[in-house]
Amino acid sequence: MNDLMGLLRIHIKRGVNLAVRDVNTSDPYCVVRMGKQKLKTRVIKKDVNPEWNEELTLPVQDPNVPFTLTVYDHDTFTKDDPMGDAECDINPFIEALKMSLEGLPTGTIISRIQPSRQNCLAEESRITCIDGKVVQDIVLRLRHVECGEVELQLEWIDIPGSHV
Repeated sequence: MNDLMGLLRIHIKRGVNLAVRDVNTSDPYCVVRMGKQKLKTRVIKKDVNPEWNEELTLPVQDPNVPFTLTVYDHDTFTKDDPMGDAECDINPFIEALKMSLEGLPTGTIISRIQPSRQNCLAEESRITCIDGKVVQDIVLRLRHVECGEVELQLEWIDIPGSHV
């Protein structure tokens, strides 16, 4: 753990228009993977527009390793059904952290990332300075599925002695 850069807090806000995997709804939950780490949200019953409002925190050792978010439909008696996935590059976020941000007014946009074929962004993502903290608001469009997006926010937690 000596090469730990800090902690990435992923606030998974909600899903929008997720795929139907049961009769006319789904029981979605999210799994976030980064390297060998894996965390998941709680299951929201019978809702294709779930509000998770959960925070998952991952230690970051390599900024070049993206995290993957996969949404599943929870099933009681059979294997959970995949409902799409998305990959998110944290490099632009890490680069924004390296900038000198002292004295910036809250709400200042540090950087904008446009949706492209190389990322899963559904719309422009903004990296903003809020009360001295760097946050990134993201809407990920799920791949390998007919529809669905997940809204989340990244926040960085410094660890004493670590370096970004």
